[in-house]
Amino acid sequence: MSSLAAVLGLNSNTLTPTPNYAPYHAIFNFLSAYVFFSSRFLKNSYGIDHNVNPREDVTRFGERAVQEGKITQKQLNLLKRNEALHANAVDHFPMFIGSALFATVAKVPNETVNRACLVYTTARLVYAAAYLAIDKVALSYIRSLAWWAGNFTCMYLLWQSGKALNSASL
Repeated sequence: MSSLAAVLGLNSNTLTPTPNYAPYHAIFNFLSAYVFFSSRFLKNSYGIDHNVNPREDVTRFGERAVQEGKITQKQLNLLKRNEALHANAVDHFPMFIGSALFATVAKVPNETVNRACLVYTTARLVYAAAYLAIDKVALSYIRSLAWWAGNFTCMYLLWQSGKALNSASL
């Protein structure tokens, strides 16, 4: 295996146990969901962030900001997609944590857990990039594919957890 594979926790060398990198993926995905994908940065740069009630900024002030020339309609649409991305990332985070935790507790091999966590994290980054960058219907299916890839990765980890737990109890 290459050194990159070892760093990613995909090394199957039996002499050196592979560490479980799920906690690090959990930290990264938490920060992505709650910090990096937050619309606060974009709202601040557009000058329409109101900390008193930030969840209503776009609803209450978005159209007015377009009418007043503070932002363009395209910028407002990006902001709306950013808010939807943030909400989806926050909604989906517990599924990832649950599936990674199940797999770890069930003693699914670390290589399997690491590979699945890497696929999940990559899928969520593709999802985020597609959500923010794509505003055409035909290309928006890239986002859907990335979303489903993340879902299937979580289901795969849960499935592997069930297999590991059932084989351990026999």
